[in-house]
Amino acid sequence: MSEPSPSARRSTGDVKKTPPSSVVTRNGARKAKIQTRAMSAGAKPSALVIAAKKKAQQKRKQPVETILRDHYQIAMESKAKVRGPTGFVTEPRMAEHKCLWDDKYPECPERLISIINRCEELGLIDQCVKFEPRAATLEELLPLHSKEVYDMLETTHQNNDLEYLEKLSSKYDAIYISPSTHELALIAAGSTIDMVDRIVSGEIQNGVAFVRPPGHHAMRAEPCGYCFYNNVALAAKHAIEKRGLERILIVDWDVHHGQATQQMFYDDPRVVYFSIHRYEHGAFWPNLRQADFHYTGSGRGEGYTFNVPLNKTGMTDADYLAIWQQLLLPMMMEYQPELVLVSAGFDAALGCPEGEMQVTPACYGALTQLLAAGARVCAVLEGGYCVPALREAAAHTLRALLRPPPAPPAPAPAPAPSDEIRETILNCIYAHRNHWQCYNFQPTYSIHSPKTDGEERHVVEVRWVGDETRPDTFPTRDCYPVQDDKTKRNILEKLDHLKSVTDLSVAKHPVCFVYDLAMLKHKNICEPGHPECPERIMRIYEMFREFGLLERLHQIEARPASDKEILAVHTQKHLDRLKELSSTKLRVLNTQKKAYDSVYFHPDSLESASVAAGCVLQMIDAVVSKTAGSGVCVIRPPGHHADQDTPSGFCLINNVAVAAKYAVNNLGLKRVLILDWDVHHGNGTQRITYEDDQILYMSIHRYDHGKFFPNSKDADFTAVGKGRGEGFNVNVPWNEKGMGDTEYLTAFTQVVLPIAYEYSPELVLVSAGFDACVGDPLGQCKVTPECYGIMTNLLKGLAAGRIILCLEGGYNTRSISYAMTMCTKALLGDPIHRHYDPKPICRPSAIESINNVIKTHKKYWKSLKFQVALPLENVLEAPAPSRGLNISSYESLETKMACLKLNTQKCSDGMHCGTDDEDSPSSSKVNEKNVASGQNETAGSSSVNKEKSCDEKKEPTTLVDFLSENMQAIVDGEMFAVVPLQWCPHLDSLYALPGDVKFEQGVKCVNCDHSEENWVCLHCYITACGRHVHGHMQQHYRDTQHALALSLLDLSVWCSACDAYVDNPLLYDAKNNAHRNKFGEDMPWCYKNDTIHMQ
Repeated sequence: MSEPSPSARRSTGDVKKTPPSSVVTRNGARKAKIQTRAMSAGAKPSALVIAAKKKAQQKRKQPVETILRDHYQIAMESKAKVRGPTGFVTEPRMAEHKCLWDDKYPECPERLISIINRCEELGLIDQCVKFEPRAATLEELLPLHSKEVYDMLETTHQNNDLEYLEKLSSKYDAIYISPSTHELALIAAGSTIDMVDRIVSGEIQNGVAFVRPPGHHAMRAEPCGYCFYNNVALAAKHAIEKRGLERILIVDWDVHHGQATQQMFYDDPRVVYFSIHRYEHGAFWPNLRQADFHYTGSGRGEGYTFNVPLNKTGMTDADYLAIWQQLLLPMMMEYQPELVLVSAGFDAALGCPEGEMQVTPACYGALTQLLAAGARVCAVLEGGYCVPALREAAAHTLRALLRPPPAPPAPAPAPAPSDEIRETILNCIYAHRNHWQCYNFQPTYSIHSPKTDGEERHVVEVRWVGDETRPDTFPTRDCYPVQDDKTKRNILEKLDHLKSVTDLSVAKHPVCFVYDLAMLKHKNICEPGHPECPERIMRIYEMFREFGLLERLHQIEARPASDKEILAVHTQKHLDRLKELSSTKLRVLNTQKKAYDSVYFHPDSLESASVAAGCVLQMIDAVVSKTAGSGVCVIRPPGHHADQDTPSGFCLINNVAVAAKYAVNNLGLKRVLILDWDVHHGNGTQRITYEDDQILYMSIHRYDHGKFFPNSKDADFTAVGKGRGEGFNVNVPWNEKGMGDTEYLTAFTQVVLPIAYEYSPELVLVSAGFDACVGDPLGQCKVTPECYGIMTNLLKGLAAGRIILCLEGGYNTRSISYAMTMCTKALLGDPIHRHYDPKPICRPSAIESINNVIKTHKKYWKSLKFQVALPLENVLEAPAPSRGLNISSYESLETKMACLKLNTQKCSDGMHCGTDDEDSPSSSKVNEKNVASGQNETAGSSSVNKEKSCDEKKEPTTLVDFLSENMQAIVDGEMFAVVPLQWCPHLDSLYALPGDVKFEQGVKCVNCDHSEENWVCLHCYITACGRHVHGHMQQHYRDTQHALALSLLDLSVWCSACDAYVDNPLLYDAKNNAHRNKFGEDMPWCYKNDTIHMQ
């Protein structure tokens, strides 16, 4: 249609028109935009513009989902998740694979034979579930290996022509082929795939595949480095393609870089490849650039490859533990792998002629235990060529997976991490800090600014002295390092000494616990709703029974601590004052408490407190004597605020301090670690141990710049100890509420574990307060119960697993019950799972606190030497090409398709993509209505604004409105969703409501005048106030065992016996009664079934 002339458009000019409004409405803007597009329809739009619009449209159409999570859900679901068996697979026939033309070749049958013999000697294999080996199929090989390699190796099967075999082997780097090599390589690959499949399916919890030939050098198109098929890579690929895993971590601790594994997953974010290897700036085999720290992956996989190059020989346990603490564990906590595969080469072990490192065999057990702290693990044999060291290291690895505590990795005091490992770790952090949230603890500097006084700067540089030239043929004889007889004797003497001082004995009972009814006597009679109440330990004991833990734990007998044991910590005056309580009247006791900070007294308080302290002493005796491997003390009253002469903060006797002094003075221990994770600083414990270097006190607590209880500057990071104890007091103070799993696990990896492993304690006592747990009314933090289990797991590598958990605070009985249960399950070896958070971010104030601790304590602890400034600018050039590695900004088609997410909603014409509301059905209907009615938005704006202002004053009337109004509080953890039980056994005791019963608002509590936050007993219909008022409804439950009560405030039902909310059709009549009296109408029926049956 032709455009009308100007005169035609003005033909109605004599008609009086309303002046156009100066207000531009959204609908008007949309119409104008469409008109403008129509006028320029003749011009073909840019393809890039159309693509950008489509992408914006699809992004806007993606629904925003807010998931309300029950913070106890994982803990509840863990009830059925108990420790599973460890799988074991090998094949004795693998001894047939050997070099037929060189008897001294290091990759020899004795490697595997010695491992099997040592594991059998220690009784480890009998504790495993043994599986038959099987060969990999061609279908399983082809995703990562070419058909040509398979065909070439197939020609060697049962081929006894040694000249042909050696000539063929010379075409490949460090390879020999025997007549049975191909068959055994297929069995090694298939057995590894099978073991991983069993782990992922849940048939077993973890496993080992002691197989050869090894695999991590086997590339797609050629064998390499003793390897033919890449066992670990094939198993990872199987887990991804056949089992649907999305996050796999491969830890390659073989001293040679596993270049083939890296190449196979270099652009795949579903696999993190983490390699620690001897490199020497490219001078060490396999002499490839791609083994350096700045090769971090490409395409979607950028940041998912970690290379930790070791640029000198002689690296020790301290160097490897530093890699774990500074690099691997932080990333692992963020990535949360569904499976950990270990390329378990032991050629970094002391004595290996190829690695020339000094890692002790026991250290491998500690490294394995840390990997198993929160994930399923499969260890697969790779290299290792000093047979005495190899067999010990492999046995320690298997033993750690069987879950007895690993032996200490090194004698105390531990050596410092080397300067070379510091350089490597800082380089790796620099290369990865833009890809991971966990590497935020080093300060930065600009390369253009001058260095300030006292500033320590790290210079990031890449050095390459290698040569990637591939020769046409490779040597097949005498192509390996050889040690002389004297060197071998010295190595054997060192290994024999380590073996003799390594205690591999196992305690009679893996985990013991102690609990006694005498500790229930201490209670606040004048304040029945006091948070430090007997129900705290009663609920834990009941949770243990519910989870079936009582049958799995060995209970030891409680006893009271003697006066002498108490007086080792407290003064005679303090003890005498407590003894007077039993003869003091309640009225006087209630008056006496005012002289102290947050304490109440009962005539039986000393009995309960002395039994609590005695329980811990009993547990120490059991653990040190190896009756118990570890222990759980369900005790109260708590103790860590109690000073030498003053009770404080609900604490009368300092249980843990009494126990630590007992361990030092009576049992002769020289190094005791106290870790206090109660949300309140253990000021009493700190004062008692402040000048003692035989007790290391570490506390993670809320501080709020001194405004949080106990409101003392002694809780800040500057309090480091005094005299002999200087440096042996470590405070990690949080300066805001809301700290959660990320912050606590970060404190562990950055502070707790480095110092604790360097200290090498003989005993670990945990002041296990759970008032930082989610839902606690005092702590107001967000630590989940399962996080406490993870933290317990991380401690198990210390002191040969001699860990004793002692209950301190925690005042949400449900939270502390789940938290202590998860800790106990961790000690028992049960799998501990966490909620997956794709973007865990540590709070800036937590990073500041942790950095302050590191700055303060790095002069005392050599393991804290990594806080060095890194360049702010990008000082690295793009990685250079490296043989065999495809470095591309575009990932492979296979990876791209696997990670592709299709959005079926499309913008069909490339034009209707520009307005914010055109895809909203509700907004389009409103616009259509306004246009149809001819509504003048300017004229009607006042009435609209009045309506809007009235609406803003209205309270939310629906659940959706309420959640929308309070969404930020939910995100901040100030509110959280709880999923009520659909059934509890106490519902059977309810009867139909009598007709004259009315649940009315405003009825006073039967014991006080409170009338707002009241509850109705659904058994006898009395009204009483809640726990946060005076706790009279709880007291009513204790007196009558009437478990179910209805809140008149929000119509929820609480079962005091089950310690949980309950929602069931049987409760409808009661809820509806209250709903009628509150709102004047019936409550909607919201249950699936239509009938209920009451007694």
